[in-house]
Amino acid sequence: MNSINKFVISMINNTIKSKLFIFIPLLGLVLIAILLSGASESNISGTDAPAKKDMPYQITSVSIPRTASFAGEEVPLKRVDVRERLDKELLSNSYFHSNTILLIKRANSYFEIIERILKEEKIPEDFKYLALIESSLDPLAVSPAGAVGFWQFLKSTGKEYGLEVNTEIDERYDLEKSTRAACRYFHKAYEKFGSWSLVAASYNIGMRRITDELERQSVDNYYDLLLVSETSRYVFRILAIKEILNAPQKYGFKINKKDLYPLIQFKEVVVASAVSDFGEFAKQHHISYGILKKYNPWLRDGFLTNSKGNEYVIKIPLPETLEFNDKNIKVHQSNWVVNP
Repeated sequence: MNSINKFVISMINNTIKSKLFIFIPLLGLVLIAILLSGASESNISGTDAPAKKDMPYQITSVSIPRTASFAGEEVPLKRVDVRERLDKELLSNSYFHSNTILLIKRANSYFEIIERILKEEKIPEDFKYLALIESSLDPLAVSPAGAVGFWQFLKSTGKEYGLEVNTEIDERYDLEKSTRAACRYFHKAYEKFGSWSLVAASYNIGMRRITDELERQSVDNYYDLLLVSETSRYVFRILAIKEILNAPQKYGFKINKKDLYPLIQFKEVVVASAVSDFGEFAKQHHISYGILKKYNPWLRDGFLTNSKGNEYVIKIPLPETLEFNDKNIKVHQSNWVVNP
């Protein structure tokens, strides 16, 4: 007996005992309430609920690939725990639609440059996905800890691997120079660990911490290590975004060619002396100060003292590449779009 029926019986008993002359009108009101309650419960129970076929879309699980690898190293997907960790990251990226679409668009602009440098430096191409999860390929990305740029170098680490960092110049924001610095780190870490997955994990938490945990836990690979949550997810985030970018339509992403971001072409201007005013410098090269700083984010001030007479290469975008024309968009990876 539900609460409404109990309430009705209680009201009737009390009414009969106390004021019989209002019983009949009150009973009428109660009967109306019962009818309304029944109609409400009928709707809740699904009698008139729309069929699933009428729903605008359905949310489904994602497919875990039969095999996966990182930098040529096989991922042990037969292990339940490994499958669950990859599944989590595939779900997160598949249903974080806006962010994943943005990653594909930015990758179209930057992957060609990153891939070329990785090849020259003899680093596996899969490390381009590490940059993707580190910064979302946002050249101005800054972490709460103060790591900046495409590869999210801390100030001290950037300097350790050959980048100039001061109030006027910060090469952590330079895509080419920071990519080469990251490659120097990868080589050093690989000499230590002999495993690219451990190299990637160490990029997140540091070589010393990985070394200590391998010894403490008496294991020799990333997938057996118990690490803090962020590092435990780190390689799986790389694997997930690699899987999605290699088969975006399989995961529901349909992007038109015209929606991708183009690879901007530049002319290079070598500066080996001071620049008193980058606003005037930009004007001389027929671009705005904002455009100059957008494509040279490593210039951190409005001037350059350059007391040591160093040579710096400043990129000046070619005017024709700054105007939108979908016919000029080069698709870096054909399966990224539905109409290549």
